Amino acid sequence: MKRYVLIVAGGKGSRMGNDLPKQFIPIGGRPVLMHTLERFHQWDTSADIILILPEAHQSYWNMLCEELNCQVPHRIANGGETRFHSVRNGLSFVVEKGLVAVHDGVRPFVSGEVIGNCFAEAGESGAVIPVVSLSDSIREKGELGESHPADRSRFVAVQTPQIFRSDILLDAYQQPYSPAFTDDASVVEANGFPVTTISGNYENIKLTTPFDLLIAEAYVQKQKQCGL
Repeated sequence: MKRYVLIVAGGKGSRMGNDLPKQFIPIGGRPVLMHTLERFHQWDTSADIILILPEAHQSYWNMLCEELNCQVPHRIANGGETRFHSVRNGLSFVVEKGLVAVHDGVRPFVSGEVIGNCFAEAGESGAVIPVVSLSDSIREKGELGESHPADRSRFVAVQTPQIFRSDILLDAYQQPYSPAFTDDASVVEANGFPVTTISGNYENIKLTTPFDLLIAEAYVQKQKQCGL
């Protein structure tokens, strides 16, 4: 089946405390976003990669690609007001039946094994998301600020890529926007289609804070030392 990869990169990086949007911050000498594209291209060179960027960032990205000799073929879609609208814009490039992966641009360390397992499961069930177990204790807060312990074994942390059969995802994104749509799985489930979970990889963090960048830089340097 044809494989599409929609990489969503519309963040402003406010929690990074940096004027440069977080997807463009360099780790290992290249912007985060370039690492992310390379992950998917290395796994499947024939995948149709669509990068979803705000129009205001596109010229800067094109300059980076030229300066750093980005070798990953990709097309660019315009970002929207919300993640929902950005993904819907990216879906306009999906013109053949197949499987569609939607991935956060600031998750550069998804493993090839997770990508492959998610595509395989999506081919069977139609909709899949990678998840990992929680390691921290968690508490549930009440309306008045009180809290009580919750059983962490009943919860998982959701990652990307979230992968769907193209007809399922395209149909789901015909719905009107709702603030309850926190990810693509929530959009698909609101349209009445169940979503399967599969094991993700703990390295597949979403880079959000300056500390995340320190971890990412150390991880990239370690990979270089190991020849990866």
